[in-house]
Amino acid sequence: MVFWRKKKNEGAQEQEAREDKFVHHPHEPDIEPSTDYEAEIDHDTDRELNETSREILEDLTVEPVPEHTEVDDAEESEELADHSEEGGWLSRLTSGLSKSTSKITTGLSDLVTKKKLDQEMLDSLEEVLIEADLGPKTAIKVIESFSEGRFGKDLEENEIREALAESIAKILEPVAKPLEIKKPAEGPFVILMCGVNGAGKTTTIGKLAQRLKQQDGHKVMMAAGDTFRAAAVEQLEIWAKRTGCTLIKKDVGADAAAVAYEAYEQAKAEGVDVLLIDTAGRLQNKANLMEELAKIIRVLKKQDENLPHEVVLVLDSTTGQNAFSQLETFKNMVDVSGLIVTKLDGSAKGGVLVGLADQFGVPVYAIGVGEALEDMQPFVAREYASSLMGLKV
Repeated sequence: MVFWRKKKNEGAQEQEAREDKFVHHPHEPDIEPSTDYEAEIDHDTDRELNETSREILEDLTVEPVPEHTEVDDAEESEELADHSEEGGWLSRLTSGLSKSTSKITTGLSDLVTKKKLDQEMLDSLEEVLIEADLGPKTAIKVIESFSEGRFGKDLEENEIREALAESIAKILEPVAKPLEIKKPAEGPFVILMCGVNGAGKTTTIGKLAQRLKQQDGHKVMMAAGDTFRAAAVEQLEIWAKRTGCTLIKKDVGADAAAVAYEAYEQAKAEGVDVLLIDTAGRLQNKANLMEELAKIIRVLKKQDENLPHEVVLVLDSTTGQNAFSQLETFKNMVDVSGLIVTKLDGSAKGGVLVGLADQFGVPVYAIGVGEALEDMQPFVAREYASSLMGLKV
């Protein structure tokens, strides 16, 4: 009987083993251990989890610093300092356009394998200019001007650069105009600043305000008309403090036209020479933006039919061909009277300015090739064309 039970038990065990092997594959991962247990925290661990702020600070190897430091103050002073004698504007322009220059001159060096100027070389030159963001129409125009009297002749690379720079300068010269401040008999000279968010509009306002004060001796006021973004108001407030200008602002979401109206009233009462009005740049909703800009202009015209005296559009050169659509959009919204092109040091798309000048003919008042105050200067056509082609000015 005992033997029979033993045999029966062994048979059951073997059957169970076979079933287990069938259900659980030999290479199947082990079942994770249960996590159903009572966690115990000792006193040391409990102290670590409930450390006071003082204890945390004492354990830090690096001491926290305030948001605004002496380094920040030094950087702000550097931005506002005048370094006009340190290297000069032409040196900064050449350095700022180095990415665009490199893109063009590398293309020229690659294609000038033979001296004679033929149609194949002209086609290659046209491609180089298109890649530099001049745009197809402008590139064709430059090449046509460049090839006149030179087709079939032997040309060195430097001769090609000089000839292209001359052709580009001819396109740029008609739009290279200074921003002239002509204060009316009553009230300030009003400049409405436009541009999409991120184009450098607020920084440009700050630099322009500082230049108008330092170089021309004007009394300047700013108006925070971009009431849609709190960051825009805060940034403009920082520039107002840096430059010592009065800032007119309201809460976020306030009527931008009301800000412009009150700013003009106060500027007129205080004898301000120039009023710079910031505006929103939300191109994702063109209808609302157009309505807002139109309302600001209507309100200003109630004060004086000639207001605003200037509508300046700030364009970010790093957007390349998108700058064309931005200019076209804002021209349809408001009567853009001039451009300031920024961030030319940040991309290889410096040729876009040539295309804008050719296609729209809107005056270019200034260009920016850096963050410092002196890195924004009036636009000079031949300087720009020569620097773009990597030539010494």
